[in-house]
Amino acid sequence: MRKIMTSLLALMLLAFASCDAQIKNAKTETFKVYGNCGMCKKTIEKAVGKSNQAKGVWDKDTKMLTLTYNSKKTTPDVVLKRIADAGYDNQKYEATMAVYNKLPECCQYERKLTAK
Repeated sequence: MRKIMTSLLALMLLAFASCDAQIKNAKTETFKVYGNCGMCKKTIEKAVGKSNQAKGVWDKDTKMLTLTYNSKKTTPDVVLKRIADAGYDNQKYEATMAVYNKLPECCQYERKLTAK
């Protein structure tokens, strides 16, 4: 278990270093984003990087997204909204049922919807 945690930490540090080198005015934060599999990872990370002002690494085991973004050009809210628009609930936004239902079956995670 300790080896896994050490490897994960090393991978995250490497990801931070490569992201910071490419994104000016970089800030890094972590957010809960729900999903299940490698396809989810690909879709979530693609939604993050759509504007070239942010990069993210999503961990399918912890459901945590490590987001590095240009703080002068975008905000975490903008990025998290794009992720929800791609079908993935997160700690700030929920995907619509129509978008969620279009996800492949393996990507349809157990939703924890809040009452609005």
